[in-house]
Amino acid sequence: MGEVDVAFIQDIEHRSKLNNIVEAGGIPLIDLSPLFSSHDDDDSNARRTDLIAKIGSACREWGFFQVINHGVASDLQQRVEAAVKKFFALSSEEKQKVKRDEVNPLGYYDTEHTKNVRDWKEVFDFTMKDPMVIPASHQPHDQELQELRNQWPDYPPEFREVCEEYAIALKKLSFKLLELVALSLGLPAERLNGYFNDENTSFIRLNHYPPCPAPHLALGVGRHKDAGALTVLAQDDVGGLDVKRKTDGEWIRVKPIPGSYIVNVGDIIQVWSNDRYESAEHRVTVNSERGRFSIPCFFNPSHHVMVKPLEELINNQNPPKYNEYNWGKFFKTRKLSNFKKLDVENIQIYHFKLSG
Repeated sequence: MGEVDVAFIQDIEHRSKLNNIVEAGGIPLIDLSPLFSSHDDDDSNARRTDLIAKIGSACREWGFFQVINHGVASDLQQRVEAAVKKFFALSSEEKQKVKRDEVNPLGYYDTEHTKNVRDWKEVFDFTMKDPMVIPASHQPHDQELQELRNQWPDYPPEFREVCEEYAIALKKLSFKLLELVALSLGLPAERLNGYFNDENTSFIRLNHYPPCPAPHLALGVGRHKDAGALTVLAQDDVGGLDVKRKTDGEWIRVKPIPGSYIVNVGDIIQVWSNDRYESAEHRVTVNSERGRFSIPCFFNPSHHVMVKPLEELINNQNPPKYNEYNWGKFFKTRKLSNFKKLDVENIQIYHFKLSG
């Protein structure tokens, strides 16, 4: 049995326990307002220092945190949410006009047409950089590249414009969060920025989880970890995101806070930090009464980046725990595995773990 099948079986075994959710003691809530202070006095500097410490603690202990006062305009958040709801309300025939395929993984897809029985959702993906450049093949010595271009529907007419405006705002926020993570690791603020140049592979996903007639038999998204660097998620008031607490393995329901973002470190941060910060398992549960909408932004480096533990964070006492790997090839392999589960292995970072 392959690894994907094992994970699916584990999900099934846990579905009888989906109601065993801990509502209290949720992920850390962090106020980012010190980032936007124009003052340079002792009090402002102390608030920024405290902010960096909170980010570091959240990354170590949870791999997740929630942010408020983040600088993304509430009007923009509301406009993109309205456009997303209009798009998913279209007929299936209209949405299928911008469906993704094996050549271009951008655009629309749903579980009905992908035959993915594990997840209960429909999705629209678009890149933050259009076109996005990735390897044409997952083969390690193939140097050919391909361009992926966004597919935009004709309706709603404002859809493309508001999505592109939103991508600019999320890019700014993602860089601010990346710099906070770097500072919390004792690195210069811009130490990681160079990995995310104009050829970055970041993308935004629009999710709709319809009401499910048998929520105890399905998951919106099965338990998983994110492969990229950072994920910045907006969710509506329905909720359903569960995070696996590292201390005891309990599933924690993340409470929706209007206008906030939920942030988690991905596998790339885990490797860069040499396991100081570990990505956390999470999942999405569905319900029978209300549909749920969410918008994750997957902030990923450029395709040519070789991912390995950062030199500043390794020494004789803390040697590197991972072999380096090319992010573009890794990304391509993961994308292909969505379509060819029997042909391409669903690669994970533990495949690059050094024995020690």
